[in-house]
Parts: sequence; C-alpha cells; structure tokens
Amino acid sequence: MDHVSIVVDDLAAATTFFVELGLKLQGEGLVEGGWVDRVVGLEGIRADIAMLETPDGQGRLELVKFHSPTVRGGDRHAPANTLGMRHVAFVVDDIDAAVASVRARGGELVGKVEQYEDIYRLCYVRGPEGIIVELAQQIG
Repeated sequence: MDHVSIVVDDLAAATTFFVELGLKLQGEGLVEGGWVDRVVGLEGIRADIAMLETPDGQGRLELVKFHSPTVRGGDRHAPANTLGMRHVAFVVDDIDAAVASVRARGGELVGKVEQYEDIYRLCYVRGPEGIIVELAQQIG
C-alpha cells in the first residue's frame, strides 16, 4: 500500500494532530488541473495536500483540503460501525502519553483503553474533523 487519504476541512489542525502522534511531514502542495480532474473523476479540482510518513517509513497518510469543487458534508461524530472507512491505526510507544496528548489538543478518547491478551493495549481517539485513530501499544 502506498498511502491512505483523508479529506479534511482544517488542513493545518489535522496535520498538527498527526505530527504530534509521531508522523513526519514529507511535504505540502497544491494540486489542480486536468490531470487530477481525470484521475479523481471530478471537475475543477483545486486542493491543498499534506503527505505524512509513519516513523518506520513504511506507511504514508495524505491529508487533503478541497477548495473546489465544494466538499460534501460528513458526520464528524459517526460511530466506528458506520459504513465506509472508519479509522487508521498506529503503534505508539506509550498509549497513556499519546491519549493525554490528544486530549490536551481537544481530541477525545472514544471508549476506554483496554488490554488485548498479553499483546496490546488499545484504544480509539477522535481528533480534528472527527477522524478516528486507533492507538496500539505493544506489550507482549
């Protein structure tokens, strides 16, 4: 897999959120023109993007802020069982510190931090734009 893309309204806030979770900003830019219209199947695309990379260099996350065409609204409080892509997951060294960091910046813990056997401590957090992120701390 090359990357996962998430459409956001506040690109700066979403970028900051993921950088604080440990991703590294690779670059930012504007995409527009006939080539992107043809790839995506929309007309008049003008969008800012931010590409982030996981600390291990194995995954990338693309954040996209569309200026045109108009973005369709979504439910920022959609629960984890809503149809469609629901969350991205990241391994963290210290889940308690990661949750505290998310909360300090206005994010929320969706459920509770739980232990799965002797393998992981896991939780869901909701950040800007209602994005659900699963945090996993390996313990076994």
